[in-house]
Amino acid sequence: MAKKSEEKGKKPLIEYDAKEIEKTVIELANAGQTPSEIGMTLRDQYGVQNAKKLTGMKIEAMLAKHGLRGDMPRDLLNLIRHSVVLQKHMEHNNKDQTARRGYTLAVSKIRRLTSYYQKSGKLDKGWRYTPETAALLVK
Repeated sequence: MAKKSEEKGKKPLIEYDAKEIEKTVIELANAGQTPSEIGMTLRDQYGVQNAKKLTGMKIEAMLAKHGLRGDMPRDLLNLIRHSVVLQKHMEHNNKDQTARRGYTLAVSKIRRLTSYYQKSGKLDKGWRYTPETAALLVK
């Protein structure tokens, strides 16, 4: 009798060893993928639904174990990218007050996250947000 996953037309899942998954995660990280992209690649191409169940560690923990995690948290980096996009938009559209408000809100979120990450030790104590450093980080 066929399994339910085969009945619905899904591919049967392939079993991998924890070391194989960890090796694949490291290779994908070295190729420049973010942890979320690595998770989607494992799911779509390798048939690994949940890396944590098989390895006992999250993808970010594996990257931290091997020293491949970025020096800045992802949520802060995404907000900085958003602020740079808004800043470039406001250079060309200086009367767009909605964009100006969005930029102000993004900068305030960045400053709050910065103080949180400085208190928790994930970010250097001397790091400050400026539009110039933000533009350099995004490039």
